[in-house]
Amino acid sequence: MLVDSHCHLDAAEFSADRETVLKRARKAGVIAQIVPAIRLADFADLRELCAQHADLHAAYGLHPMYLADHAPAHLQALREWIERERPIAIGECGLDFYIDGLDATSQRDYFKAQLELAREFDLPVIVHARRAVEEVIATVRATGGLRGVVHSFSGSDEQARQLWNLGFSIGLGGPVTYERARRLRALASSMPIEFLLLETDAPDQPLASQRGQRNEPAALLEVAQTIAQLRGISLEALALATSTNARRLFAFH
Repeated sequence: MLVDSHCHLDAAEFSADRETVLKRARKAGVIAQIVPAIRLADFADLRELCAQHADLHAAYGLHPMYLADHAPAHLQALREWIERERPIAIGECGLDFYIDGLDATSQRDYFKAQLELAREFDLPVIVHARRAVEEVIATVRATGGLRGVVHSFSGSDEQARQLWNLGFSIGLGGPVTYERARRLRALASSMPIEFLLLETDAPDQPLASQRGQRNEPAALLEVAQTIAQLRGISLEALALATSTNARRLFAFH
């Protein structure tokens, strides 16, 4: 019983075989998937997809990598979607200081506004933090009253500790399957399990065994097997703990 806490199953990469991908995920034991939006234009299609499948759960947000698709008015539209649809989370939102040309000031404005919505509506937030973990932590702390997950975590042990001290979970996926990811694997092996979530970020971030291929939620089983081995516990114990964590954070049935 695994929960993919971050999967973009609504992406165009799955248009040709989405139903087959879902069947493979279920066969692999993935009982639920959190599907975060990235821009307003995708909200309606995401809602429709999740309405068709009880194991898919939508989150709505404005992703920092897609600044060109956002407008200030979209924040009001996001508020209206939250009020009407009552999603399980707000996101994907956050900061990305890796890609050149993404205006940092605009990113900060959208991120802060979405954190304030999460606090106002008492919803968890799904956070993207690439080369921005320290600022994400500072912004979360300054906003206060938040809970959520930093997905595809790539920061230090100390940054992870600061996040779970703030009540945030750490999302780990495909990168942990690479033997060269020593720092990430050390974190996976030793962090408090109550703050651990599993994810694929499909179709992105393929596993070591999938280099150059499209990622998909069925691969979560291999992520779980890798982390269970690193921690020296059974796959069943890891699956139970992480699925319980996901249910607690996102409050889905």
